[in-house]
Amino acid sequence: MKTLFTGTKAIGLLFVSLLTFAPNLALAQGGYWGMGPGMMGGWGMGWFGGIFMMLFWVLIIIALVFFIRWLVRTSDNRADKGMSQSRALEILKERYARGEIDTEEFEQRRRPLES
Repeated sequence: MKTLFTGTKAIGLLFVSLLTFAPNLALAQGGYWGMGPGMMGGWGMGWFGGIFMMLFWVLIIIALVFFIRWLVRTSDNRADKGMSQSRALEILKERYARGEIDTEEFEQRRRPLES
């Protein structure tokens, strides 16, 4: 009777089968994927992990809300500042037109408003 695998073919087949199945055998010895009973080998955070995760996300959401409020306030302040300067210049021009201030005082007060 003639053997199907001889010499180098048998050694090659043995080597390939070891490469294929050896990692699976090593993982199977420690339980499901080497983790043992439960996640993290049974030493998980338990209910503390759930509380800390909820606390983490609540803090992230609060920080995000404060950041958005800060962005809105700073953009409003910039817009108000620009509008208040233009309104001040309008009032100055009105006072000059009514003759309440002279040309020298008008120019002196206008320079800081336009810069």
